[in-house]
Amino acid sequence: MKRFIQCPMMFLLWGIFFLSLFLAGCKGDYKPKPKGYNRLVLPAAEYQPAPDSLPYQFEYSKHARLLDDTSWISERHWIEIYYPEIKANIHITYKRLNSKEDLLKTLLNDAYRLTSKQQIKAYAIDEVNVVTPSGKTAVIAEISGDVPSQFQFTMTDSIRNFLRGALYFNTAVQNDSLAPAIEFMKKETMHFINTLEWKSSH
Repeated sequence: MKRFIQCPMMFLLWGIFFLSLFLAGCKGDYKPKPKGYNRLVLPAAEYQPAPDSLPYQFEYSKHARLLDDTSWISERHWIEIYYPEIKANIHITYKRLNSKEDLLKTLLNDAYRLTSKQQIKAYAIDEVNVVTPSGKTAVIAEISGDVPSQFQFTMTDSIRNFLRGALYFNTAVQNDSLAPAIEFMKKETMHFINTLEWKSSH
């Protein structure tokens, strides 16, 4: 008699348990939260002249740091213009040509090769020639896609000076979420290009 009473009680308890699980799972459709991105705070457009120690002159942001290139292949007058607020970097390399035509051809080929490396991940590379307010010509490559460098350029007077620049972001965030910062840095890079002057005394 005692066993007969316990069995219905056990069935009742198990029934309540499974019913509560069923009701808990029917509270409505699950909707995943949309992916969020960190808010980007872009610096104001305020500029200052570069130091006199370089063989070229330009203006750069008051919110950026002018750093020496510390890579193992760095040479004198190679610099980085670093924007700490958005972790962006304009990497500048410079070569004195000394009227060496072969050196100029080598540097132009190297610049083209470095830009072409982006084709693996790029879905478009737009190359244009731009004339600056002081009459200098810059060859600009604008690269679309999830690429390490979104904007590259070369400038030269073909006789004494050759300069190459490349924009990088030191972050793992994908380029679609960096779009406002990329557009901002393209404008900053264009300001560098438009204010660049060669120094004859160096």
